Amino acid sequence: MHHLKFLQLALSFYTRFPTPQNLDYQKLPQASIYLPLVGWLVGGGCALMFYLAALLWSPFTAAILATITGILLTGAFHEDGFADVCDGFGGGWGKQRILEIMKDSQVGAYGAIGVCLLLLLKISLLGALPAAAVPWVLLAGHSISRLPPLLLMRRYGYARQEPSKGGAAVFKPDRQGLLFAAVCALLPFVLLPVLCWLAVIPVLLVNGQLGRYFYRHIGGYTGDCLGASQQLAETVFYLSIGALWTFI
Repeated sequence: MHHLKFLQLALSFYTRFPTPQNLDYQKLPQASIYLPLVGWLVGGGCALMFYLAALLWSPFTAAILATITGILLTGAFHEDGFADVCDGFGGGWGKQRILEIMKDSQVGAYGAIGVCLLLLLKISLLGALPAAAVPWVLLAGHSISRLPPLLLMRRYGYARQEPSKGGAAVFKPDRQGLLFAAVCALLPFVLLPVLCWLAVIPVLLVNGQLGRYFYRHIGGYTGDCLGASQQLAETVFYLSIGALWTFI
């Protein structure tokens, strides 16, 4: 299958970008390795919004508008997974109860509070960086944060007995696919100062701990867990960049 078709499949599932109607959704799981490329487009949209907004308003206002842009481009796909994970692991005891809560479409207190705090943290970190650097940080952040879900899929099994919505989460990337995704995820870093490469380390370390936490409690991952890993990775990346920037 052509690379463009896989990218279109990934865009149709993970974003609100317009895509052709005649796509082969049986290939959707394999399209997951194109997640970092999806991050290029989403991050590029957020970066453009920040750049334009910063011409008129404060960096904090621009950060808010850039965050809204990302949510609109993805339909809050990953934020929804993060909220479900907060509800499931915050309010559930035992594997079955956690999975039941995460499957519930209603957002509870843990999910609402978690998403609010996550968005506030992202906006505060982006708004505190030099405005000229933020578009490149957004591009890299959206790209690198879409690699950790693939690492979880590679290492762990799917926790539910029934298949995932769309089947996109039930897939184990091979080494070649993972290498392709890693190269795509890291490519935007060439636009940042060399010291920023160190931000990859905490992203991977936190994702490793998150994977072990999921495995200990539910024996693997779910689609919501993958969404949560993306959101957490993006936030840890901004935290790391904010700390590293004091030395740049």
